[in-house]
Amino acid sequence: MARNELRPIIKLRSTEGTGTTYVTRKSRRNDPDRMVLRKYDRALGRHVDFREER
Repeated sequence: MARNELRPIIKLRSTEGTGTTYVTRKSRRNDPDRMVLRKYDRALGRHVDFREER
């Protein structure tokens, strides 16, 4: 299996609608569903949920 197939690059977008994004990799085996992480949104100045977009 190639590296990009096992751990693809994904974009996390803020659920608050500010347009802030993070770019990361995820494991398809451990997290087959869409990933949701709580990260810092610089536009709001606080932590919010970031959801994987496809």
